[in-house]
Amino acid sequence: MINAQGQLSADTGAQESYSISELSREFEVTTRTIRFYEDEGLLRPERVGRQRVYSPGDRVRLKLILRGKRLGFSLSEIGDIIQMYDSTPGESGQLSYFIDRIQQRRHALQQQHDDIEVTLRELHHIEKQCRQQLQGLD
Repeated sequence: MINAQGQLSADTGAQESYSISELSREFEVTTRTIRFYEDEGLLRPERVGRQRVYSPGDRVRLKLILRGKRLGFSLSEIGDIIQMYDSTPGESGQLSYFIDRIQQRRHALQQQHDDIEVTLRELHHIEKQCRQQLQGLD
């Protein structure tokens, strides 16, 4: 996992710094998206004049943000997970929190899945009734 200094147990990248354009290309997101995550406090690039300079830790954070978004986590939840690493519970607290969020997300998705199944069955039933009624009109 990651701490606020950008230290991670794996995959920190080979470069020492990245431009916003490099990260944008690598992760196939817009520079505006990256700036938004910066505005939200999830990324903290250094500035060299007006240019943003992203550290390997920022790159990893961006990767985790995008992964979290794909999994359906809110930016607030993603921020909590990233920041928890440096707080008292440390990595174990971070992992426990993440597991809890995964279970909650899985439960919500299962409920949505079940609701979709019910809706599909209802649609099938209604369609069948409509077809029968249409045949009776002919």
